[in-house]
Amino acid sequence: MGAVSTDGHDPVLNLLRTWLVEAGAQGTVVLLGDNVYPVGLPPAGHPQREAAERRLDIQLDVLREFSGRVVFLSGNHDWNKGRSDGYEYLRAQEAYVREKLPGVQYLPANGCPGPVALPLANGLVLLVLNTQWWVQRGPRPLGPAHGCTATNPKQPFEQLRALLAQYHNQRIVVAGHHPMYSNAVHGGKFTVKQHVFPLTAAHKRAYVPLPGIGSLFPMYRRVVGAAEDMAYPPYRRMRRRLLQVLREAPGAVYAAGHDHNLQYFLRRGVHYLISGAGSKTSFVQPGGRAAFVHEHKGFFTLDYYAGGQLWLHTWQPADATGTRAAPVFSCPLSVEPITPEPAPAGSAG
Repeated sequence: MGAVSTDGHDPVLNLLRTWLVEAGAQGTVVLLGDNVYPVGLPPAGHPQREAAERRLDIQLDVLREFSGRVVFLSGNHDWNKGRSDGYEYLRAQEAYVREKLPGVQYLPANGCPGPVALPLANGLVLLVLNTQWWVQRGPRPLGPAHGCTATNPKQPFEQLRALLAQYHNQRIVVAGHHPMYSNAVHGGKFTVKQHVFPLTAAHKRAYVPLPGIGSLFPMYRRVVGAAEDMAYPPYRRMRRRLLQVLREAPGAVYAAGHDHNLQYFLRRGVHYLISGAGSKTSFVQPGGRAAFVHEHKGFFTLDYYAGGQLWLHTWQPADATGTRAAPVFSCPLSVEPITPEPAPAGSAG
């Protein structure tokens, strides 16, 4: 949502208003990071601070109307695109959101890696990770001095494994900014245009033809990886460890943002979502391991029913006013009944 229009006529924000009314007090909206483009919320006095505040305020104004739960995650753009001063940017944004929208849950707090457990309903729990922590350059919070329960980079995965076991009798949704699977640019997928005009990956109108040489850039992104790509070594290590843990919890859902499209994968019994098309779109390649891909502004919703059923739905605007278009994809993520037992609201942050 970080690049939404600030004129009050953003179609996705208007569509979100409709969902907020329908969901009511029992609903939860999760913003999956990259809340402000291009570099998050700079510290006070920065020349880009005012424009960044406007981008964030328009989202907070919509969410202020909501009677349910609001959860913010942070993404690489919120950490100043992963630069060495990103932690300062993250803390500025978290403080601003908490001040302007009291009661919001900005998780994990203080930029800790997490995980944090947030029970949403009887039989449904949200587990939140700060995936940017593993790929961030420069200072990162760790240990009790920063309010974090983890004291080393591997411990959050052990804590997540423990939480998955604790809530094994419930529907589990794990949320993190970075996807585990993707048919888009961060997964190393590029269009023919991007091979011929590689500069359009940074600026859509930069049509400088570089055939042949231009293919080196997509190849680099796919094999070596920029800091935001799956091929980037810290991202690759984080992904490998997280997948090892998630595969121990068949039926779980992992929801991410990062790529600007909608994608759904079912791998080894675990459901993987990318819902990153709140304010912009980018190329996504159909087929492969993906059960569904969609290059269109919109978002996914998860509908949870008392019997334990969990359904995935696609929401997209039909026009500039945010009228809801006919759903292009709906899918049951779990239909077998469960008998949830009361579970403690334990968490690690």
